[in-house]
Amino acid sequence: MKVTALDIRACRHQSGSIGLTDGTQEGLEFLVLTLHTDAGLSASMFGFAGKSALGAGHLAAASLRPFIMGRDALAREAAWHDWRRADRWWHHLPIYSYGPLDCCLWLIAAQAADMPLWRFLGGGRQQMPVYASSLVLPDAAGYAAEAQAVQAAGLKGYKIHPPGQDLDQDIEIHRAVRAATGADFPLMSDPVQPYTYAQALRLGRELERLHYLWFEEPLPDESPAALRELTRTLDIPVVGGEVLARHPYSLASYAAERTVDALRADVSWSGGVTGVLKTAHLAEAFHMNCEMHSTIFHPLELMNLHVAASLRNTGMFEVLWPMERFAFGLKDPLPVSDGTATLPVNPGLGIALDWDMIEESTIAIL
Repeated sequence: MKVTALDIRACRHQSGSIGLTDGTQEGLEFLVLTLHTDAGLSASMFGFAGKSALGAGHLAAASLRPFIMGRDALAREAAWHDWRRADRWWHHLPIYSYGPLDCCLWLIAAQAADMPLWRFLGGGRQQMPVYASSLVLPDAAGYAAEAQAVQAAGLKGYKIHPPGQDLDQDIEIHRAVRAATGADFPLMSDPVQPYTYAQALRLGRELERLHYLWFEEPLPDESPAALRELTRTLDIPVVGGEVLARHPYSLASYAAERTVDALRADVSWSGGVTGVLKTAHLAEAFHMNCEMHSTIFHPLELMNLHVAASLRNTGMFEVLWPMERFAFGLKDPLPVSDGTATLPVNPGLGIALDWDMIEESTIAIL
């Protein structure tokens, strides 16, 4: 089964938005990649595009299209390794570039096997607990109210993305959320690496007192010495690794030297399904969890869910909150009810993409 074409759409969803520390990003840009084969099978997947779908799309057209054309669509492992070598030599694409292409290859294989992807991957569980992850909100009251809404919706946990610009304000936010949700509701913190070591240690100690579940990316992923010392000093588990390029190789020393207590990966930034599986199995060999990182876009989130259901060392499934802000791209909603995700049973992705929405959002076909 040979690859005959790679279609690339640059898209912008006008009504989408995401809160960032430098303000709200209005309109979410993304790619849609479609892989065709000579066997009549095809698969499509969203791709992260940062600030520019046109920029990401032109890179994909120049690099990924000539790379994949004519290849055996079932030789995913060979393609993954060949791309790693080709990217090192001349392409040097962003970390999110190859992921959607690898996802399409896996979906084609699952369709050919007439199995949902999670079953094709050997998954043994059809349900997973789901937690909500905040955007950046203006104040402690906003986080506390949102945490209560998440709790009332039946989700199994809440993760804070604090502003990260004033440590005292961040501590106030974490205290307010714990007070709002009660002593037993699972809470996590992901400051997105804004702190000095001393600041991270101070917040980590406060999170221990407040009985938070984990402390994610308190320092830059590319600072292993500082992270390793923080992990050694704190009792709360420290989690990281999601933004390091070239999984799993970039995380091998993280596992072997216990730089963090758990790794992070996703099908968008970690080299697709293949990269996530390699990273998760690396973590498993060191008795570590590999927690799945949100991919923002719901078609990619569904891919994440399939992979998570095939792993034993992933605890909960992450979605951004409010979910409705990102609920586009699929014909049916993400299969989440009362805090539990139920895997689809149809072959491949299990839920069709919303092509009407994709057509309306397309700004260029490359």
